[in-house]
Amino acid sequence: MTLIDLDQAATTATRREVLEAMWPWLTGEHGNPSSTHALGRRAADALADARARIARIAGVRPAQVVFTSGGTESDNLAVIGLTLAAIARGRDRHVLVSAIEHEAVLESAAYLERWHGVEVTRIPVDADGVVDADAALAALRPGTALVSVQAANNEVGTLQPLDAVLTAARSVGALVHTDAVQYAGWYPLVDLPALDAVTISGHKLGAPKGVGALLLPTGAAIEPLIHGGGQERDRRSGTENVAGAVGLAVALERAEAERGAHPLAALEARRDAFIACVLETVPGARSTGHATRRLPCHASFVVPGIGGEPLLIALDDRGILASSGSACAAGRDEPSPVLLAMGCDPDTARTAVRFSWGASTIQESLDTAARELAESAASLRGLG
Repeated sequence: MTLIDLDQAATTATRREVLEAMWPWLTGEHGNPSSTHALGRRAADALADARARIARIAGVRPAQVVFTSGGTESDNLAVIGLTLAAIARGRDRHVLVSAIEHEAVLESAAYLERWHGVEVTRIPVDADGVVDADAALAALRPGTALVSVQAANNEVGTLQPLDAVLTAARSVGALVHTDAVQYAGWYPLVDLPALDAVTISGHKLGAPKGVGALLLPTGAAIEPLIHGGGQERDRRSGTENVAGAVGLAVALERAEAERGAHPLAALEARRDAFIACVLETVPGARSTGHATRRLPCHASFVVPGIGGEPLLIALDDRGILASSGSACAAGRDEPSPVLLAMGCDPDTARTAVRFSWGASTIQESLDTAARELAESAASLRGLG
């Protein structure tokens, strides 16, 4: 059976050109960048080159790129590290996060709450998953340390009004972080407003799992989470993943190069047609997330009366790979916190199903997925 991968918001296959670029740094060129001999110097040069290439794409200086193990670490470093550094400089123990952030942000904020006495305000969202910028402005204080709002939601695909959030935060001098893990690759990073920290993750872009970066465009001070040899300018100790950094640079470059070959309007039209087909053929199905301000290759639904997990199992049996939302929360028999924050009742929130694909996914795959979803839903209703 041929599998149709419509769970690419969870992870993507590593690109061949990424593997080829990484291979030398996994084999013969295996030096430690901190070593002073020739092998180490070549590794250090490769790391510096990868940093410079990522900086060019992101519109930042190379010194403002911090390599990490992925999006989760970058989110932790941003939320905890920026907040603690800001408090040390006299800011209040107060942080704002949106109610539908990735778990890495929400749990980092909860850690600050438990262990550092930080008050966390969770910004509400509307029924489409859009952050209420007015509520954020009302919750801000003159000494608020940090505001963290993701660029695009990983479960429902909604794009957030970062310009309005940034304007509100800057009015009181607060730092601003965004988790751009789902955003990067679809949109130019240079189009983001002048934020203080931006999270990206390699395995969402065609690089391998285990590498990511935190971009610090304004050079904001940050307290490290990992201490040791002082790598990454004392912001993230540990021997650097040279091959991963090279792979991340190539993946970002390929995403930039291919953007022109897949016009955004065409991708959005295919997405909208897929959503319309599902809503027409699956009785009771409802689209979740904003109708237009959403990721271009992302569609999410609730199907009241049919459990999300049984539906995903039925699709898997038919060769369709999908998910119920965040891959980090898979397997939990709990309603999606994102959907609850958007006003869904718990029973409905348990029926979530998410489809996410790549720009090169063919129309036939989407048509097949819509048909199999409709047949799976009808079969499950019949069992009920």
